Amino acid sequence: MRFGVVHRIMTDALAALGVIALVASGQFNRYVSWAILIGLALALAVGVRESWQRHPALRYLDTGVLLAVIAVQVVRIVFTDASVLDVLVEFAAALQIIRLATRKGAAHDQQVIVLALLHLIAGTVLGGGLGYGLCFLGVLVVAPGALVLSHLRREVEGNYRQGARDRTGLPVDVPRILRSRRVVGRSFLAVTCLLSIPIFVFTAALFVIFPRVGLSLLLLNRGHTGRMIGFSGKVDLGAVGVLRSDPKLAMRVEIPDLPEPPPPRLTMHLRGTALDAYDGRTWSQSESFKRPTESDAGLVPIERYPDPAVDPVMRIDLEPIDPPVIFLPPNATGLRFKHRGQLGMDANTLAHRGPEGEFRYQPLDDRGLVYDVFLSRKRSPTFQRLSAADRRRYLDLPRELPSRVVDLARVWTIGVDRPADKARAIQERLRTEYRYDLASPSGADPHPLDHFLFESKRGHCEFYSTAMAILLRAVDIPTRNVTGFVGGTYNRFGRFYAVRQGDAHSWVEVYLDGEGWMTFDPTPPADAAPKSELVGVWAYLRDFIEATSQRWDRHIVGYDLNQQVSLLQTLTSRYRRSGPSGDLALSRPRLLAVAAVALALGGGLLYWRFRRTRRGREEGRADGGRTPSAILATALYESLESAMLAQGVPRPPSTPPLRHAEALELAAHPLAREILTLTQVYLRARFGGAKLTEDDSRDFERRVKALRSADLRALAAGEIGLHASP
Repeated sequence: MRFGVVHRIMTDALAALGVIALVASGQFNRYVSWAILIGLALALAVGVRESWQRHPALRYLDTGVLLAVIAVQVVRIVFTDASVLDVLVEFAAALQIIRLATRKGAAHDQQVIVLALLHLIAGTVLGGGLGYGLCFLGVLVVAPGALVLSHLRREVEGNYRQGARDRTGLPVDVPRILRSRRVVGRSFLAVTCLLSIPIFVFTAALFVIFPRVGLSLLLLNRGHTGRMIGFSGKVDLGAVGVLRSDPKLAMRVEIPDLPEPPPPRLTMHLRGTALDAYDGRTWSQSESFKRPTESDAGLVPIERYPDPAVDPVMRIDLEPIDPPVIFLPPNATGLRFKHRGQLGMDANTLAHRGPEGEFRYQPLDDRGLVYDVFLSRKRSPTFQRLSAADRRRYLDLPRELPSRVVDLARVWTIGVDRPADKARAIQERLRTEYRYDLASPSGADPHPLDHFLFESKRGHCEFYSTAMAILLRAVDIPTRNVTGFVGGTYNRFGRFYAVRQGDAHSWVEVYLDGEGWMTFDPTPPADAAPKSELVGVWAYLRDFIEATSQRWDRHIVGYDLNQQVSLLQTLTSRYRRSGPSGDLALSRPRLLAVAAVALALGGGLLYWRFRRTRRGREEGRADGGRTPSAILATALYESLESAMLAQGVPRPPSTPPLRHAEALELAAHPLAREILTLTQVYLRARFGGAKLTEDDSRDFERRVKALRSADLRALAAGEIGLHASP
């Protein structure tokens, strides 16, 4: 393997991993991320050749581009609302791309390596997700080899710049060394890559043992990035419901007591917020307040305090969302937040309660929220009370509501007395007589609900929920419009339901006396069900990645003081069980088996190393890859140089041996023929692979001795014959 090629590949891989770690953090928006990745690919694939950079017009190309990037970023900070942190991170990525495209020599390669390691550190602070974890593992494997090869190249180029020469007096040929296949072999690559194992073990030990005291200061008071999921607190019938095709993950939901096999899709109606005021086009909340939630021993009540001993528990892992709404199923009784052991965090101020039973949390970072939801054993609705004073606002109708809408409600409920039966009758009419359509033409009409009910008869979920809520109010039944997520698809690897942004939905809560606020969904069931665009192998792969990402977030990114203490307690309890009072007889065989395997692996590694060393010796490899004949030839030529110096014809350091001997022959020097013959013997053994025997060595030494003591005047007169057959 060529030294220069391997070094460049490892350096490029390290740089790419560092930049990708930044992109995977989610700090950049989509366009900036693509621009960085495209720039990285061009810098790695094309770059600016060193020969081009010697041109006067391109000599300061890297400096000019760097100043231009700095100017652009300064303008963004001064004249736009761009975050300083975002600008600095983008500049760090651009700096690496510029250096990759214009690098020259080992010094620039070392700068690339330093930038890559800094990018990895920045990725730790900014993201730390599964993508960063894969980049981190890649860096562990590549970094040792890249650092060693960079140091070797720096030494080679440093010696060349200082005019160093080899034993024959020739200048060090740096290009030849970089093209050499002897410097880097498979053993070198294997050893440097295996160095990642002890590094990883040491890093993992520090990660597990080092105390967790709180959040990184760089994460506090950070603005939210573009990764946040959009969730609107209003419903506008003029907006197009395009969310039903968005595959972005919104939350992971773990359901207790699932049947076997679990249903592939589950409708849960996870409630985010409820809206009570409708003006003929838009739903909103008529009240506005915010108060801290009650809390007792970490439990947050909704209508009453839950009973953790008997109430089933649903766990929800919520991605960052704006606004930071807490989503609840229809029969929730209480909450318990998953604390990460941060400093200065009080359970009483973590969540706030707003109008219409809405709960919101106070985001401390952009990692979302993990919380447990306690469910009613009797599946009772979450909200069961409605005061007489509040009842009226849930019956209000828009002033300009066409009269035929009210007449339609009465027609659909003729002969039905109970409010629950009226709600079911209207729900069934909407499900069977209307068609689901994301691009409903009714949104452009001045009276969208009237147009939907009597003209187009097609629309998305917000038209269905609005229609049912208003039709029930027309027959004196309190209602409110609810927005949230309808449900999710089952992940076979993580055993959770993946709720996606495309599962955003709107439905209706109807107040029934004696029962409370009951959930109704008038959207046709096939269109209200959780969506899954991927099937087959792609769905299988997506489930695996999402499950792995959940475990990474929970056990690595979310590793906190609570998990640390729990891990210590688990290890301590296992140690006690295997102690004198425990089942020690069962642990000894396991320890012996582990020790035997370790000894076998260690012995095999030592034997493999011994065989390789012995094979190398048998092949005569020594002194940086030169054969014994080459080493002997170098020593013999040094004695020849000494003889030439004694005869007054020394070889200048800048002149190669063969050229010096040929120059003597052209000058008709009496010793030229013998010097040329001995020089050719040296070159064949040193560079041609010819083997020198002991007889050859003694003959060379004898001839050098004769050359040293020769009388030049006698040779010139032809009285002495110095030439010997080669």
